[in-house]
Amino acid sequence: MSPIRTTALGLALTTALSTLALGAAPASASAPAPASAPSAVAGPGAGSTSGPAVEEARLDRPVPREILRRSGFDTAAPRFADALRGARTYAQAERVTARHGAELWRRAVERAQGRGPAGGDLARDDDRPLYWARLGMVRALRAWEPATALPAGARERLVDRLESASRGQEAVRFPAGRGVRRVLLTGFDPFTLDRDIRIGNPSGAAALALDGTLVRTADGGWARVETMVFPVRWRDFADGVVERALRPHLPRVDLFTTVSQGRVGRFDVERYNGAWRGGFADNENASETGPVPVADPATRPQWTVTSLPYAAITAAATGPFPVYDNTSVTEVPAGATQPVVRPDGPTPGSAARAGGGGDYLSNEIAYRATLLRDRLGLTGLPGGHLHTPVLRFGADHTDAVEDPAYLRNRAAITAQVRSVIAVAAGARGVGGTADAGGTSAAGGTGGAGGTSTPGGGTGAAGGGTGAAGAGGGATAGR
Repeated sequence: MSPIRTTALGLALTTALSTLALGAAPASASAPAPASAPSAVAGPGAGSTSGPAVEEARLDRPVPREILRRSGFDTAAPRFADALRGARTYAQAERVTARHGAELWRRAVERAQGRGPAGGDLARDDDRPLYWARLGMVRALRAWEPATALPAGARERLVDRLESASRGQEAVRFPAGRGVRRVLLTGFDPFTLDRDIRIGNPSGAAALALDGTLVRTADGGWARVETMVFPVRWRDFADGVVERALRPHLPRVDLFTTVSQGRVGRFDVERYNGAWRGGFADNENASETGPVPVADPATRPQWTVTSLPYAAITAAATGPFPVYDNTSVTEVPAGATQPVVRPDGPTPGSAARAGGGGDYLSNEIAYRATLLRDRLGLTGLPGGHLHTPVLRFGADHTDAVEDPAYLRNRAAITAQVRSVIAVAAGARGVGGTADAGGTSAAGGTGGAGGTSTPGGGTGAAGGGTGAAGAGGGATAGR
C-alpha cells in the first residue's frame, strides 16, 4: 500500500491523485476508486485525529455494515465477543483469540474460493468482509472486560495475536519434499477509506483467491501458493510486522512477491525500492515522513533491487493488462539537495525519496522484504514487488457497494496475478540454480496459470495480451 507518487516534484499531489484514481500516493496497497457521491465517500473528521479509534469508528457507517451483512461476516465479532466473555484467564483469552482469528481467515479464503456457504449475495471473491470483520473483532477485544485485571500490555498482545491469525500469517503451510515450487505472496487491506469507504484492495482479493492453491507453471510444473495480508498502518511496519511474518518462510520458499494496488490500467514489476517514507496518511490517519525505520539502521541501504524474473514476466502474455518493468525512482543525487526523477534507476551515492512503487507502504513492504532477503543471505531467491492495476467502480455507480465493472476488474486482476505467478515460478532458475533476473523459456507463452484448489474449485487462466515496456509515467502506491 504505497501511494504511488510521481514524486520528483514533477506532478502536484492533485495530479497524482487523479492519475491513480484517488490513490496516487498509496498505489501499492490499493489505490482508491474514482470520486463518488458524498454518501459513499464522505467520512467524519478525516485527517483531524489519528490512532486505532479512527479506523474502528468507520465500522459504524452504512457501507461497512452492508458489506458485513451481505457476506454473512456480521456474525464474526459478536461470536468472538461471546467467546471472550467465557475466558477467565489470559491464557484462555489468547486461545479464544487465536482460534477465532484463524477461523476468520479460513472462512474468508474458503468463501473466495467457492467453498462453503456464501453467507449472502455479495460476490464471493470480495476481500472487504475480511477487513471489516477483523476490525469489528479488534474493537470487541478492546471493549472486553475480563473478570480479573489483565497484566500490563496484555490486551495489546491479544490484539497482535488476533491480527496475525486473521491475516493468514500463522497459516502458511508448504508441502514437504521437492517437486512443487513454493511461492509466498502478500496483499494489503483496503485503504483511503475516508475518500471512498466502498473500496477494496485487489491485492487482498488475489491473496484470498490464491491461498493454498496449486498453480500450473509456464514450464509445465506446479507451484504451491501461500498468502497473507498486511495492514495499511505505518506503526505496524515500524514495529517489524513484515520481518516477523516473512522471516520464518523466506529461507524455505522458491519465490516471493509482495503485491499491492498501483497505477491505472497496468501491472508493474518494481525494479528498485527506496528507504524513504513520504508521509501519506494511513488507515489511522497517521503520517510518517523520513527514512524507513529498520533494525541496525547503520547498515540500511538507500535502495534494494528486485530479483523477480522481470524479463520473463513482461515478455509473457499474462492477461488483458500490460505489464511493465518499472525502473523509475526519485532520488537526491550525491552532493545535491533536491530530489529528481531517474527513469533508469538510482545513481551511485544517491539518497532515496521514492522507489518505483512510490514512498508509501507498498514501497516499504517491498524494501523490507528484499532487505530481509539480503540480510538472510538468500542471494539466489527470486523476490520483489508487483503492482496491480487500480480497482475501480463504473462511472455511473457512485454509491453501490459493487457493480459489474468493479466485479469484472477484480476478477481480471486476480486472474492475471495468477498468470504472473505461473510465469515467474516457471522461469529458468526458480527453484533451481540459474539467475532469477534473466530470460525464461516461459516468456511469450500465454495460457499459464490455471489453479487447483484443495477441496474443490478451479481458477481461470488470464487470457489476453501483455506488453513489455519501460516503466515511465504514473506513480505507484499501495
